[in-house]
Amino acid sequence: MGPLSPARTKRLWGPRSLGVALGVFMTIGFGLQLWGGPFQRRLQGLQLRQPWIPSLGPAASPCLPRQRLVFLKTHKSGSSSVLNLLHRYGDRNGLRFALPARYQFGYPRLFQASRVKGYRPQGGGTQPPFHILCHHMRFNLKEVLQVMPSDSFFFSIVRDPAALARSAFSYYKSTSSAFRKAPSLAAFLANPRAFYRPGARGDHYARNLLWFDFGLPFPPEMRTKRGNSHLSKDPSPLQLHVLPSGAGPQAQILHPKSLFQPVSTVADGHSQPASPASLDLGSSSFIQWALAWLDSIFDLVMVAEYFDESLVLLADALCWGLDDVVGFMHNAQAGGEQGVNAASNGRLNAEDRQLTLRARAWNNLDWALYTHFNRSLWARIEQYGQRRLEHAVAELRARREALANHCLVGGEALDPKFITNRKLRPFQFGAAKVLGYVLQSGLNPQDQEECERLATPELQYKDKLDAKQFPPTVSLPLKTSRLLSP
Repeated sequence: MGPLSPARTKRLWGPRSLGVALGVFMTIGFGLQLWGGPFQRRLQGLQLRQPWIPSLGPAASPCLPRQRLVFLKTHKSGSSSVLNLLHRYGDRNGLRFALPARYQFGYPRLFQASRVKGYRPQGGGTQPPFHILCHHMRFNLKEVLQVMPSDSFFFSIVRDPAALARSAFSYYKSTSSAFRKAPSLAAFLANPRAFYRPGARGDHYARNLLWFDFGLPFPPEMRTKRGNSHLSKDPSPLQLHVLPSGAGPQAQILHPKSLFQPVSTVADGHSQPASPASLDLGSSSFIQWALAWLDSIFDLVMVAEYFDESLVLLADALCWGLDDVVGFMHNAQAGGEQGVNAASNGRLNAEDRQLTLRARAWNNLDWALYTHFNRSLWARIEQYGQRRLEHAVAELRARREALANHCLVGGEALDPKFITNRKLRPFQFGAAKVLGYVLQSGLNPQDQEECERLATPELQYKDKLDAKQFPPTVSLPLKTSRLLSP
């Protein structure tokens, strides 16, 4: 992959945090002169990203579908459903995936290009290009750019930290030492410091999991010390001190290397380089910098609570059709939707409301991420057009319902005990059952193939893609016996 040109440059600064972005941009430019090396060449031609412009509808000039994609698959945020549509799109169109040797890219370590199956460093010989990087990783831009072109479409998904905490507590209770010691999520959030220890095995699942997955630095008290800071008695999200969009250039700036190497964080004993000691990592200016930096990298961040709206915007941004993004929910836990629907409809009781406030305060960095990208999503919706979006969402849901009725027994997800086909039975992990699908009998071959794609869980689909890209070598038996026989 050669150096960037202005026409192909992609990692650009977003307009929503222009003041901060300009300050960071100038600092990076100065720092790279001193830093040198491949990153200086890679970032040549960097320019400010232009404001996002929605497509103009059917009368507009046709656009070309985007097929170089980087999806940061965040945990417990509806990302498995996005992964399925990427699997299907790439499978149908013969695209090449950057695949892990197993199912994740060394998580919770930061992503490394060397973990991509079949990857060879630049200068190590020719290799077919990768089109899609989408499996679980902890984001590391430097290494991602070793694998994917810089003009790839970068996107991810976030979820309300309160809903995420409920799901993570159930799913990772046996994995996180903090969750394992707590009798319930309510007990954990009432006094999280009694259970949580920064750096303890699996405890990155217990606090600010989105922030962790995005590969961002953590304040020192979250990294190294125990019990030096405490939650406010009032867990209101208003206590989070998140700067509004468009904050001025007074924000403190990270050292350029911190763009690619987050400050020291510990996950299962794996440390990362530290940032300059002079940076106040707990400050709102640091949070604002981090959000501005993410704006510069990610073309779209979806919001789980507005999943269908996000899918419509994704299809529009990629120049895909609605059929390319329609699909079924994957990796959903039994009973999980009721809590999400109650929260979104404002029907929580007093105890659940208190739990929600505590979860958002404990996961304060995730709450900053979520509110920022929720706001940016609705800004895009306003530009796209509210009525136009409502029409597209209704069409998307109608197509999903029609597919479910045609493909699925019962037209919906089922308890795994009913799923006897191992190719369609989702991996069961955690306390709650993970739902899956059973296909209707009597489908014609073409419908059978497409319905299987829609219903295949992420692990089995990854194995299918792996076998397709790396077919097993069949060695023919040597016929030496004929040569040696008399």
